[in-house]
Amino acid sequence: MKNTFGNSLGITIFGESHGPYIGVVMDGLAPGIKIDRDVIRHLLDLRKPSGKISTSRVEEDEFLFASGEYKGYTTGTPLTILIPNKSQHSSDYDKDEERLARPGHADYAAHVKYKGFEDYHGGGHFSGRITAAVVAAAGVIRPVLLSKGIVVGTHIYSLGNIKDREFEDLRADIDTLYDRAYPVLDSKAAEDMIALTEKTASEGDSVGGVLESVILGLPAGLGEPWFDSMESVLSHALFSIPGIKGIQFGAGFDLVNSNGSKFNDPFFLENGTVKTKTNNNGGINGGITNGMPVTFRLAVKPTPSIYKEQDTVVIGKEKEGKLVINGRHDPAIIHRARVVVDAVTMLTVYDILSSKYGTDFFSGEVKE
Repeated sequence: MKNTFGNSLGITIFGESHGPYIGVVMDGLAPGIKIDRDVIRHLLDLRKPSGKISTSRVEEDEFLFASGEYKGYTTGTPLTILIPNKSQHSSDYDKDEERLARPGHADYAAHVKYKGFEDYHGGGHFSGRITAAVVAAAGVIRPVLLSKGIVVGTHIYSLGNIKDREFEDLRADIDTLYDRAYPVLDSKAAEDMIALTEKTASEGDSVGGVLESVILGLPAGLGEPWFDSMESVLSHALFSIPGIKGIQFGAGFDLVNSNGSKFNDPFFLENGTVKTKTNNNGGINGGITNGMPVTFRLAVKPTPSIYKEQDTVVIGKEKEGKLVINGRHDPAIIHRARVVVDAVTMLTVYDILSSKYGTDFFSGEVKE
């Protein structure tokens, strides 16, 4: 029952959707990292629901440091962030005498794993609500990654049959997305995606899509050739995000049916630096970064909570049933998931860099 990820930096998440708190423990942080509360606040705001395209459950996402922080800096001991839950409607899940498994959710699988002792309200520990703690954790390390020239950005590549434009000027596009509540680069595509989401919500259904991410500034040589390849470690972390059902690096599925002469990335020298003319391999060769931008796309499934009648079973009983979901739910989670993807990516990158170069790679100046 493992809820911890990472080697040099261990990230442990805890809490339930309708419990008093959710939170994260960061064990292995370098001492002396200046904590920017405004960055944490901004990232948490990007994850918040917004209007008709999101759930009506809006949490304040207040956060407090319970350990590992002193006078605005990390101490190097485990840093604990607590986020109170204040907008619980547990009664939405207690209206029926018999508990029906929600299709697409973890209800049945969790009941089997935890033998019926799980707190299932709002999805319990499986809820996307827990991702707020992960986002807060990333807010601690984003400034120190930025100081090393490393930035991460994600946009909605497609929603339904609507596509955003491709990344162009990578750094400028990443900076734009950081300040954009709806993470789409083309304004017309954003309007169409929002309209589609609202239409889908009015029909009691949900919609999914694809996120595209890029990591800039990673040096060549990160990752291992086999079980801890750059793709392996990132995939392990990213698949922990609720709703992620697929990943491709670089051109991935788009070009694998072509020829090697088209998929390969020819090398060249630019002012003495090795680069590739294309980036179909997504900045990774043999599981190891080659110095080019690391790029990947993620499949985000339609939100499983829909308002249409569905066939299901009664949990704990050999009995079929019909389910009509009540409560507050997102018709699409993809726009809120992008900052979670950024967060998990940043935490993974920090862990990999810290493992290779040591904790002092991120330490602040020695304090007299």
